[in-house]
Amino acid sequence: MTAHSLPPLSMLDLVAVREGGTVAQALQIAARTAQHVEALGFQRYWLAEHHNMPGIASSATAVLVGHIAGATRTIRVGSGGVMLPNHAPLVVAEAFGTLAELYPGRIDLGLGRAPGTDGPTMRALRRDRVETEADFPRDVAELQHLLGPVQPGQRLVAMPGAGTQVPIWLLGSSLFSAQLAAERGLPYAFASHFAPRMLHAAIDLYRRLFRPSAACPKPYVVIGVPLIAAPTDAEAEYLASSTYQRVLGIVTGQRGLLRPPVEHYLEGLAYQERAAIADFLAVGVVGGPQTVRDGLAALAEATRADEFMLVSDVFDPDLRLRSLEIAAQAAT
Repeated sequence: MTAHSLPPLSMLDLVAVREGGTVAQALQIAARTAQHVEALGFQRYWLAEHHNMPGIASSATAVLVGHIAGATRTIRVGSGGVMLPNHAPLVVAEAFGTLAELYPGRIDLGLGRAPGTDGPTMRALRRDRVETEADFPRDVAELQHLLGPVQPGQRLVAMPGAGTQVPIWLLGSSLFSAQLAAERGLPYAFASHFAPRMLHAAIDLYRRLFRPSAACPKPYVVIGVPLIAAPTDAEAEYLASSTYQRVLGIVTGQRGLLRPPVEHYLEGLAYQERAAIADFLAVGVVGGPQTVRDGLAALAEATRADEFMLVSDVFDPDLRLRSLEIAAQAAT
């Protein structure tokens, strides 16, 4: 990346269900958005595992990855991520091994350490299993083994899965996954789109401790970037109020469907509410074309990220496509 260029763009989709809309419509919008960013030259399109959350339709992540891959031709499609504590590694290997056979060279497997849900749902997913800190590194190693070449005498073989070498990414918002990704020589994605506080510490640790591997010979960092673009700063700020409402719902425990934009939304909030939204979206970029370019350039300079993973929650699907198009133009 030169001083004048920005890193490649990718997209993370939570598959938001809009107020007045349906899950089926949300899935159709996701496929249409993936086709749009593929045409814009985005690197990859990831989907995130969440459970029991109103307004988010991405719980069956592997199924959605197949849906998006089937609706596109060249863009890489993957999980951002599969929450590994919720699944046996063999099940994940078989699911993503199947996807890799269906869409060769296009599937990514991003893995998260958090449950991606609340306590009761976590118990429903895992039944009586109790997670310990040692489980995640062990499960990652098992997945690497199951997706790698079959070894002599190997008794447990993922079929499909074995030999597909689906690229594994580690995701995180703290130092734990950064260190593990560095030790294993894996690419690393930081969840700065919702938890930016430890961004710089985590990517610095990852780069310092990185051990080259056959899969990833040098450190590779992706950062999540909330982005709302429009022809003017004022319109972008107006459209971003849908995201602000979603964020306030998250921080107050009142999640819901993605809501339409509201004029001067932030002005009607208490100081503490505005501060909570600002903290959540600290690396967010909201504005017209020049503001977007300047914001992305500042992020690139501050982080030296290898790729930006955009999250763009615009209520109107057409204006969301326009937002992503403005971002792509700003990044060239």
